[in-house]
Amino acid sequence: IVTTIWSQSVAAEQAQLESPVVMLERTSQQVIKILREDQELLRQEPERVYKLIDDYILPHLDEVTMAKLALGKNWNKASKEQKIAFIEEFRNLLVRTYGKSLVEFKDQEIRYFPVNLDRDTDKTSVKAEVIQPNGPSIPMAYRMRVKDNEWKVYDITIDGISLVTSYRGTFTQEVRKSGIDGLLQYLRDKKNSKVSA
Repeated sequence: IVTTIWSQSVAAEQAQLESPVVMLERTSQQVIKILREDQELLRQEPERVYKLIDDYILPHLDEVTMAKLALGKNWNKASKEQKIAFIEEFRNLLVRTYGKSLVEFKDQEIRYFPVNLDRDTDKTSVKAEVIQPNGPSIPMAYRMRVKDNEWKVYDITIDGISLVTSYRGTFTQEVRKSGIDGLLQYLRDKKNSKVSA
């Protein structure tokens, strides 16, 4: 009975949800439009791209799940305060990573492929490709889950490489070398060196 009620409530929730593909298409179209219209302004004031990410991209990310996956086994070793600090620093890292790639995004297009969702599915993977005018397409996949009654991205794979697991190796090394606090300091130093550069 509990399972039936749960799957019925998930199905009802699903019926009200915006499709993950529609959400991704809508968001990327908004971002690409601004990038093209404000190209000169963004070149002169590159920090403006961070506001763009804050407004349009971060609301669609499941930052907690991304942080957990990126920290791997070390997540369970962190205190509550360290987890909160890590989520914040990891978000800053994502913003800088996104910012760098968005500033370089010029004539590319992103094509999203449809997904068939079961009624009680709360996780999916949306395949996409970046179409480049002068080069081969780059395959992508967005791993997504339902959180707070909407689809959120918790990992992005670009050309077969997962964003969160690509960070995990570095993070594990830093934790092994100087603990969770050492990792947090490493991320803060990275941010400060980028800001002052």
